[in-house]
Amino acid sequence: MILHDLISYDVLRVIWWVLLGILLIGFAATDGFDMGTAALMPFIGRTDTERRVVINTVGPVWEGNQVWLILGGGAIFAAWPPLYAVSFSGFYLAMFVVLASFIVRPVAFKYRSKREGLVWRRNWDWALCLSGAVPALLFGVAVGNVIQGVPFHLTDDLHTVYEGAWYMKFIGLLDPFSLLAGVVSLSMLVMHGGAWVNLKAEGIVAARARAIGAKAALVAVAAYVLAGIWLAFIPGYAFSGDVPVDGPSNPLHFTVIRSATWLSAYADRPWIVIAPALGIVCALLTHLGLKAGREGSTMILSGVAVLGVISSVGLTMFPFIMPSSTALNSSLAVWNASSSHLTLFIMLVSAVIFVPIILAYTSWVYKVLWGKVTEDDITGNSHSVY
Repeated sequence: MILHDLISYDVLRVIWWVLLGILLIGFAATDGFDMGTAALMPFIGRTDTERRVVINTVGPVWEGNQVWLILGGGAIFAAWPPLYAVSFSGFYLAMFVVLASFIVRPVAFKYRSKREGLVWRRNWDWALCLSGAVPALLFGVAVGNVIQGVPFHLTDDLHTVYEGAWYMKFIGLLDPFSLLAGVVSLSMLVMHGGAWVNLKAEGIVAARARAIGAKAALVAVAAYVLAGIWLAFIPGYAFSGDVPVDGPSNPLHFTVIRSATWLSAYADRPWIVIAPALGIVCALLTHLGLKAGREGSTMILSGVAVLGVISSVGLTMFPFIMPSSTALNSSLAVWNASSSHLTLFIMLVSAVIFVPIILAYTSWVYKVLWGKVTEDDITGNSHSVY
């Protein structure tokens, strides 16, 4: 027996679909509070010292949190190469904006406190704010576009072709439903950032973070519920006929039709309702926790809300991961867009070895760097902190 035959091809595909979801949730739950904290910073820090307190709540961990983005991007490249090719070629202008934001953020961290000038620091503060808010918004916009279907088709040699002018690859993303999804993402991460600052800071800074984070939680719930209602009017996707779940990865070998609505998934698999329920209930509990001033439990509830919202998208769309709005048979799904059987198996063995090491190291770093950031910490170590 060949070793990789120990796990069937269809099971490996589902495993890597789950692992990709875990990596994306890990990114949103860790780097997400970094982005939310950055977006909040100018509003919850009124003085220079208060703003430095906010920055230093994420200062020791933000670089490590971005490991999840690298892992997620690597997983897409290696496990789902057609998805990587289609998404990067279609969303490259939006991804350029996100990448520019991710470049600005470390520069702002490093350079903000290098000079005493008020204008210098204020400009970097707003650059840091935008570097958190813009990606948070655009990630949601991207999800909204994927749910509606992306305007691409595959040629006979599987070359990706997008319809429309090049500038529409950015402007065309900003339709009403996708902007609503962006509001869900941005408000959810602002809520998450508020929960983090509440956990790591104290005094007036934590109080302001609680106030804004609690309001953001309500906005996130309202926008998420509205998006769910809207979803009932967006046609979904389904395969027609027998689906070879262990066949070669060629979308053109499959026949795809539009279904009544994405919400039909909840009739077929009623158990998946747990995901949106977690998103809504835990966001509301986060709101109450922030209002009450609770710290650890509120941060956990906020993370579970993030998990619920993101997993609800994947579970609703399964098995589709990048449907096409202009050529249905070009739609990418779990069964037609993966790497080979052997590649997925080798990657799984690598993940089993290295992901626990990353988790252990990350946990150790958080343990070592645990504790609140105070104004005394900033004034007493002005030259060694951000």
